[in-house]
Formats: sequence, structure tokens, C-alpha cells
Amino acid sequence: MDADDGLELSATAAIPRAELTYRASRAGGPGGQHVNTSNTRIELLWNVRTTRALDEVARELLMVKLATRIDGDGWIRIVSSARRSQSQNRVSAEERLVALVRAALVVRKRRKPTKPSRGAKEARLTEKKKRGETKRQRRVDLD
Repeated sequence: MDADDGLELSATAAIPRAELTYRASRAGGPGGQHVNTSNTRIELLWNVRTTRALDEVARELLMVKLATRIDGDGWIRIVSSARRSQSQNRVSAEERLVALVRAALVVRKRRKPTKPSRGAKEARLTEKKKRGETKRQRRVDLD
């Protein structure tokens, strides 16, 4: 991820940093005086609908796969407050955004339906008959 170009999604696509919006706020949780006085929590926003980083096909794929993560206006929101510094949280949020978008852009191969071969069917039936015969031989005749 080059600081000048933006966040690299693939060899051909990158999110320009100009499209990213950062907001800093106070993080909750333990930390004493430091956490009460510093804005280390980072909220990263990126609009999928208006981005120039993706073509129309990729944009539609993201809109479908990340529908639960995108709000009504097309914004994806990533929040990071795990680190103690704002810059570390910013890097963490960027990495999470890239991972999320890369995972959503992966197109799964369609499953090709297959049938068992004649030999496989015969082997299965032979094994069933053999197992049934074994169980029949174990029976005790009480008559």
C-alpha cells in the first residue's frame, strides 16, 4: 500500500486516498488519563457508489456482497480503536478495509455437478451386501 497512490486492492485497482474520510474520536475502555484526553479511535468511511477505483461490475459485486455493511448512501464504515495511537488505528482501519473489499471481490467458481461412476455404484452396493451378510451371520436363532 503506497501512501501516494492509495490503498491497493489488486494489480489494476486502488482506492485513492482522496476518497477516504477519517474521523477521530475518544476510544472507550481502559487506559487511564491517556484514553480520557486523546482522540485515538479512528472511523474510516469510503463511498462504494461514488468511487472511481472500481468499474461498474466490481461496484455491483461489492454492493451485493457487502449489502449488510453498506448504509443507504453507499458508505462503508470501518472503526478501529484497538491501538493506543491514532496513526496505528488509521493503518489498522485501512488494512481492514482492503481485506474486506478484496474478499468481497473474489468470485467463487461454480460447482460442476457430478454423478458417481458405474464402478463406484457397484462397489457401494457390493460393500452393503457384504456388510449385511456379516450382520446376518452374527444373529442368534432363538427358535
